[in-house]
Amino acid sequence: MTNSLYISTTATGSGKALVALGIIDLILQKTPKVAFFRPIILENHGTSKDEDIELILDYFHLQQTYEEAFGLCYDEVNELLVRQKFDEIIERIINKFQNLEKKFDFIVCEGSDYLQESSAFEFELNTEIARNLGCPIIILGNAYHRQTEDAIGPIVISRDTYKDKGCPVIGIILNQADPEEITELKDTLSETFPSEEYSLAVIPYNAKLASPRVKEIVRQLDARVLYGHQRLEGLASHVLVVAMQMQNALQWLKEDSLVITPWDRGDVIIGMLQAHQSANYPNLAGILLTAGGEPEPSIARLIDGLPDPVPILSVSTDTYTTADRVHNVSAALTASDRDKIALSLQIFADHVNLDRLESKIRDLPVRGLTPKMFTHNLVRVARENKRHIVLPEGTEPRILQAAAVLLHQDIVDLTLLGKREDIETAIKKHGINLELDRLRTIEPATDPNFERYAETLYEARKTKGMNLDMARDSALDVSYFGTLMVYRGEADGMVSGAVHTTQHTIRPALQIIKTTPDCSVVSSVFFMCLEDRVLVYGDCAVNPDPTAEQLAEIAISSAETARRFGIEPRVALLSYSSGESGTGADVEKVRQATRLARTKRPDLKIEGPIQYDAAVDAAVAAQKMPGSEVAGKATVFIFPDLNTGNNTYKAVQRETGALAIGPILQGLKKPVNDLSRGCTVPDIINTVVITAIQSMSGQ
Repeated sequence: MTNSLYISTTATGSGKALVALGIIDLILQKTPKVAFFRPIILENHGTSKDEDIELILDYFHLQQTYEEAFGLCYDEVNELLVRQKFDEIIERIINKFQNLEKKFDFIVCEGSDYLQESSAFEFELNTEIARNLGCPIIILGNAYHRQTEDAIGPIVISRDTYKDKGCPVIGIILNQADPEEITELKDTLSETFPSEEYSLAVIPYNAKLASPRVKEIVRQLDARVLYGHQRLEGLASHVLVVAMQMQNALQWLKEDSLVITPWDRGDVIIGMLQAHQSANYPNLAGILLTAGGEPEPSIARLIDGLPDPVPILSVSTDTYTTADRVHNVSAALTASDRDKIALSLQIFADHVNLDRLESKIRDLPVRGLTPKMFTHNLVRVARENKRHIVLPEGTEPRILQAAAVLLHQDIVDLTLLGKREDIETAIKKHGINLELDRLRTIEPATDPNFERYAETLYEARKTKGMNLDMARDSALDVSYFGTLMVYRGEADGMVSGAVHTTQHTIRPALQIIKTTPDCSVVSSVFFMCLEDRVLVYGDCAVNPDPTAEQLAEIAISSAETARRFGIEPRVALLSYSSGESGTGADVEKVRQATRLARTKRPDLKIEGPIQYDAAVDAAVAAQKMPGSEVAGKATVFIFPDLNTGNNTYKAVQRETGALAIGPILQGLKKPVNDLSRGCTVPDIINTVVITAIQSMSGQ
């Protein structure tokens, strides 16, 4: 069962509260640990609270605070957008959402209200939020006073947009439909959206639910209450503007009407009060006087003598303006509206197939990580389990810029190698805002541990002909010194390569740290962060032409790396043919590697040889590899040689705009990772974070 659901509307005033009430009531029948979350709310919670959050939390007594129930306010979002910090918007929302995930079994998310100027941008923002939270979607459309095509059209656009973004839509609800149009709307929904793919429902308009209480009219029109203070909870289900003579106006009265008339129409005031008390006329919700006046003293005296007068309100605006404003009053549900809530739940249950909706939620497969969720998770895990990483290239500006971010966000502890004065000079020269009091630096030649490190290196390499003087010379090299720090447990991992070659970075690790007992080859992977998922590519950086045995080890190591970082491993060993169709030495190597990997790790889902298209495309997989657990849905891709892997990852990166994190080395007893000499500051940050996480589980 998926652990969240996102209610996405196509327009303002779609009746989200009714749908949220119905869904939470349904989920609470399965688990008591349910939370409610709104990524963006309109009001600043310091001045007034979000009505839907208060309703849901108070009515269902959910065990969460108000602050836990939303991500950001609109003013915070706008401020971040002005500063071009769109990614930070998503990051902060993800963080709040994940805090709820730790405490609850299911989260119902409710999208924003489309009250800002750019509704198109707001919809795009909601789409990105839902995609990065990994939530399946229920699209809520608004049929109120709309022709069928006008009601269905926005839903089609919304569905197609979510589909293009890789977001699963499991249900479509059309709310506030004209009861006489229900059948036509249901038929059109079924024709437009396959009923086997979606849970479909049409909910009729209900006047009682749409009717504001008199107190809401008072608040939203800033009206003065002249009489009837104790009756402001009443519903105003109809509005009647009276400009005609009283005998004509009476025939237009309906139950719970709000009568709007100028303050000087004493005849209307008296007549309506009499009608309200008569058994032959319906009850009134109240009388709203326009143009700022109050009843004449003689009429006021009459009203004062009534034991329980209806609410009589006064506003300063003219009658036409007042009537228009009353029609735009929003009727918010509150936890005290027990009758409205009960009606909402009943309407939802009557018009939504609850068994069908519950089965769509239950049967939806768990989705893979989006790139934003993936990188956010990395930072969260690293911060919660802080590690100490050594960076040998202490004067490189990109390293220093990355260090500034890592220390400011308190993600890891860092040691930079090099002369302290040289490092501080580089910081000042490049204008880097780095907290010097938190920055630990070591100059290998003057470090008190230098001689001890040299002896350690000598012991590790003396069988290879190294003497103590040679060890001292090597220990002066920052790559060797940093590796020795990791080997001796005085740093948890090392990241280098921004100005050094791959060989310079990796050789000390191979000589000193060495491989794990179950692994004879050090290999690498890249995390390929595509738009809607994260894949693992290996080996694209280390082994030029691995043997079948080495390829099998690379596949197993890559699967373990994927699992360690939250990606379900479905391993595809790639070749130029799929299954048993191809022949030749190259494809036979992959075939043999697949057999070896399956023998060593029968618990893993491994397929090979398989072509890339069959590994990623379900339609191609159905033709070439029917019945495969990997084909069409692979997450780990093992390339047969370095030439293929390196070119493929770079082609995908350049042509799709994917973020490639790596290379990440695997197979070492302790983590050392190599940077590309063309790396960016975000590349360095990501690699440091991954190195920290690798160190938590001994690689």
